[in-house]
Amino acid sequence: MREVLENDLQAVLKDTIEMLSIVEKMLPISGEALVNNNGGRLSEVQALDRHVDEHEHRIEAECLRIIALHQPVARDLRLLGLILKSLTDIERMGDYAVHVAEDSAELSHDAPLGRYGNLRRMLERLQEMTASLRHALEERSVEAAEITLKMDDEVDDLYEQTQRELVTYMLEDPRTISKGLTVMRIGRSLERIGDHIENVAERMHYWITGQRES
Repeated sequence: MREVLENDLQAVLKDTIEMLSIVEKMLPISGEALVNNNGGRLSEVQALDRHVDEHEHRIEAECLRIIALHQPVARDLRLLGLILKSLTDIERMGDYAVHVAEDSAELSHDAPLGRYGNLRRMLERLQEMTASLRHALEERSVEAAEITLKMDDEVDDLYEQTQRELVTYMLEDPRTISKGLTVMRIGRSLERIGDHIENVAERMHYWITGQRES
């Protein structure tokens, strides 16, 4: 029975990492829609998001099956708790990536409002964070999870800078208000992706060590 449980746990963790990897693929596509003013990438992001949703439903059902069948304890149960709590975060990351692509498609009808330098950097950092989180899960690494957490500070700083710059744009030229609000939504979506990555990374310490951080 122990071997069966171990195989089931490995399979459900692998599926969760695959779900995260799909979101990882979505981010650069959403980014291209923004920085290259290319609204045509929206359908690709939406298709990938449907795969994320399918993974969420399948993984949740599998976790519940494992709990009912094996009644796991200790680290095994902590892993399933991590996965069940993190599914919503990963699913929301996918939703926000779609929001970025949708708002970018809306912006693509007009000339861009600047070069979006801070948003570009946010996108780059989020891709690095997602890859770091995936590595932390694959290697069961507290250290990699902590590195991921530290990266979110820059995302938050860039978001605040973006908001200030956009407010200045809109005050100086009221004609940019509609476009500026759309860019603000994109910044907010990116900031929320970082928060959801942070949520998953924070749970990893308890899964691996069995100790809650103070």
